[in-house]
Amino acid sequence: MTVYVDDMRANYGRMVMCHMLADSDAELIAMADRIGVARRWHQYAGTHASHFDIALSKRALAVAEGAVEITWRQAGAIVRARREALYVHSEKPS
Repeated sequence: MTVYVDDMRANYGRMVMCHMLADSDAELIAMADRIGVARRWHQYAGTHASHFDIALSKRALAVAEGAVEITWRQAGAIVRARREALYVHSEKPS
């Protein structure tokens, strides 16, 4: 199981944000707790798109805690693969 942080840079007020995602929601929440990100900021919990938008200062903490740095394209590929896996598993054989 792995937690990932991407290299996206999006302005949110005076902060610059990126995404934090993980192989499981449990691991994602555990990392959020360790780096001090409130659980209320969890977006799309329980879905293929589950993630947190985190400030770069929290990103640095996540990396120090073992998160793997990826590109925003790699993050998108992870989310797409999850969505496609759900679609394939939800199809009923004819």
